[in-house]
Order: sequence, then C-alpha cells, then structure tokens
Amino acid sequence: MSEMSDHLAFNRSVIEEFRANNGKTSGPFAEAPLLLLTTTGVKSGESRTSPLVHTIDGDDVVIIASKAGAPSHPDWYRNIVANPEVTVELPGDTFKAVATVVSEPRRTELYDAQAAVMPNFAEYAKATTRTIPVVVLSRTP
Repeated sequence: MSEMSDHLAFNRSVIEEFRANNGKTSGPFAEAPLLLLTTTGVKSGESRTSPLVHTIDGDDVVIIASKAGAPSHPDWYRNIVANPEVTVELPGDTFKAVATVVSEPRRTELYDAQAAVMPNFAEYAKATTRTIPVVVLSRTP
C-alpha cells in the first residue's frame, strides 16, 4: 500500500468510528476535539470528508491547515479556498458553514490558542517554512 492509500484508509476508519460512536474515536484522536469537514473537491467536484481537530471561538469553529508541518497545504484547504461552502459534523450536530481563511493578527491569535490546548501545533509551525493557514467555520443560517 502506498503512503497516500494508507492515509486514506486511516481517515476512512476514523470517519466511520466518529459517525458510529457520536464523535468518539480511539487511537491518536481518542481525546482530541474532533470534527468531520466535508468539502467539494477542486478537481473532481466530489464531496471529500476529512477528520480534523478544532477549537471553538464564540459561535465559530476553528481549524488549522497544518498537515502536521508538511511543506504543502492539505487538500481540504485547497478545496475550501476554491469553494468555501462546507458541511461540519460535530458530535450530535451537523451543519452547513462558510469557511473563511483568517488574516493577521487574528491568524496568530487563533493559532496560538489551539497550540496552547494541543502543543503539537507549535511543533508543526516549527517544522515548515510556510505560514500555516487558520480557517474559521461560520454556521450558515
């Protein structure tokens, strides 16, 4: 199996477990605040779902396009830049939202808030030369 197909299989298992257990998962995301983000693929036009950790900022949900400090942005980020209308699944709550990429100084404020709760994000920032985007998901009425 390739690294990409391993990653897709892992994500599929997390998504299935999340949906079957009202947001509870085992493994590396067991204690993490997890959501499922469904985007529209830039090239395919198909729905793509990604499990992501998040924080809450008022009425909004905050996600970070860290890709664990990789040199490129994750696919879901490219999808939301092209089509910011997304679906968010939280335990017990599924809703449509608009994704907005946050600019400075708010980007750093929200990034630091997530890194304070999940220290891996501080490591991801050190691992890459790119500025890691922060995205706010605002529920649509």
